[in-house]
Amino acid sequence: MLWFRRDLRIHDNPALVEAVEGAWADGDGNVVAVVLIDPNLWPGWGPGKQAYLIDSLRSLDESLGGNLVIRHGKAQDVIPAIAKEFGASAVHCAADYTGNGIARDNEAASRLSASGIEFVKTGSGYAVAPGRVAKDDGTYYKVYTPFYKRWMIHGWRAPAADPAKAPNWIGVDTCDGYPERPDTAGVEIPRAGEAAALELFETFLAGPIDTYDEDRNRPDLAGTSRLSIALKWGEIHPRTLLARLGDSKGHEVFRKEIAWREFYAEVSYQRPDTFTDYFNPLYAQMQYDTGKEADEKFAAWCEGRTGYPFVDAGMRQLRTEGWMHNRVRMVVASFLLKDLHIEWQRGANYFFDWLLDGDLASNSHGWQWTAGCGTDASPYYRVFNPIGQGIKFDPNGEYVRKYIPELAHIPGGAVHEPWNVPGAFDHGYPEPIVDHAAERLEALDRLSKLPKGVQVAQNPHDDDLKIRPVKKAANPKGK
Repeated sequence: MLWFRRDLRIHDNPALVEAVEGAWADGDGNVVAVVLIDPNLWPGWGPGKQAYLIDSLRSLDESLGGNLVIRHGKAQDVIPAIAKEFGASAVHCAADYTGNGIARDNEAASRLSASGIEFVKTGSGYAVAPGRVAKDDGTYYKVYTPFYKRWMIHGWRAPAADPAKAPNWIGVDTCDGYPERPDTAGVEIPRAGEAAALELFETFLAGPIDTYDEDRNRPDLAGTSRLSIALKWGEIHPRTLLARLGDSKGHEVFRKEIAWREFYAEVSYQRPDTFTDYFNPLYAQMQYDTGKEADEKFAAWCEGRTGYPFVDAGMRQLRTEGWMHNRVRMVVASFLLKDLHIEWQRGANYFFDWLLDGDLASNSHGWQWTAGCGTDASPYYRVFNPIGQGIKFDPNGEYVRKYIPELAHIPGGAVHEPWNVPGAFDHGYPEPIVDHAAERLEALDRLSKLPKGVQVAQNPHDDDLKIRPVKKAANPKGK
C-alpha cells in the first residue's frame, strides 16, 4: 500500500519505488494508492488552496490510470483500516518531519504493527532530510549561511529512477470520492500536477533563470520560477531541480533559495514549537495591538485597502492568484507587524490558508524573519518602507496597476504615491489608514521597551531607502 502525502507525483518518488518493488517481491505486484482528506484541516483552507489540491489529485489519479483511492478521515484510524481491508503487508510513504506529522505517523505505525503490518518511510520532500546537516558538535544550525555551506558539502542523491516493473494498482472501487471543488470565481488557479510542474521548470530553465539573481526581486517581471506551489505539494522534488542546475550566478541564487526551504525545515524539525511560537521568546513581550480597531486594520490589510499601493497590490495578488511575489511578501509582512503593530501569527495564519504554496516551516519562519524574532532574522528595527520598496522594485508601477484598477489612470512610478496626484482617489482607492513615518517611530519605541537582550541599533533605519512622508491629498477628488 502506498500513502501519498506531500509527494503527488510518480517520478523521482522513492516511496513509490519501494512500494512497487515490495509488491512484486510478494509476487502479485498489487499496490493500493491512497490519499487522505482530513476533515479537521480541509474546511480552514481558502477556496483556491482547496481547488488546487483537488486539481493536483486529479492529475495524479490520471497518472495512475484512474486508480487513486480517496478516503476521508483521521489518518491514525483510516490508514490501518485500509491496510487490513486489502491485506497489505506494508504501508509505504515519504517521511514527514513536522511535529504533528511525526506524532501521527508514530500512532499509525503502532496500530499497524499490532496487526502485523510494517510501516515503511522512504525518502522525504527535501534534497537533504532534516537532521542530517549538523555542526561538528552535533547541534543544528541557527544561521542560514553556515547551514548552506554544510548542506552543499553534504550533497544529495540523484533523482530516483522509476520502478523496473509497473505495479498493478487496485482498490479504486472503494474510493470515497473527491471533496466538492469550491467556487473559485475571481481566483486564477494555475495548472496543477506533475506534468505542469515539469513544464514550468523547463520554461524557467529556458530563460528566466539566467537573470534570476537580479529579476527575482522585481514583481513587475516574470523573473521567478513559480515552482514553490509544486514543491509544497510534492509535484516535483527539489532533487529534480538541483540535478539541472549549473554554476552561473542565476543558478547559484536559485539553488540558495531551495536551501532556504531546507534550512527552515531543519529549524522547524529541531524546534517544532516555532511553527506557532517565537524562536526568540523575548519578542513575545512586545506590545501588540488587539481589539476592534486592530481587527479593522487587519481586515483592511487582508483585503488590500490600506492606502499603500505596493502593499495592497500584494494582498490582492494573494486573493486572486493564491500566490504573492516574495519581495512583496516581506513588505506586506513588515507593514502588518510594524505599521499596524499586529502580531506575526495572525498574518502567518492568513497566508497559510490562502497561499497555494503555504508551507508551515517556510511560512512561519519567513514571518519570524521579518518580525525580527526568528533565525537569521532581519532586525526588528529594519522597517520596510512600503513606498520606497515599490518605487525601487516596481519602478514603472506596472505591478500595482495590474492588481489595483482604481489606480490604473496614474502613469509610471507616480502610482506609488497617489496622494501627490490630483484626482488619484476618484475611482474609489482609499487614502492611507496610517502614517508610515509615525508608525515606524512607534514600532521602534515599542522595541526599546523590551527587556535587556534585544539588540537595538544606534541609528535605526527604515531599510536602505529614503523615507517619504505620506501627505493627505489636498484635492482628493481632483476638484
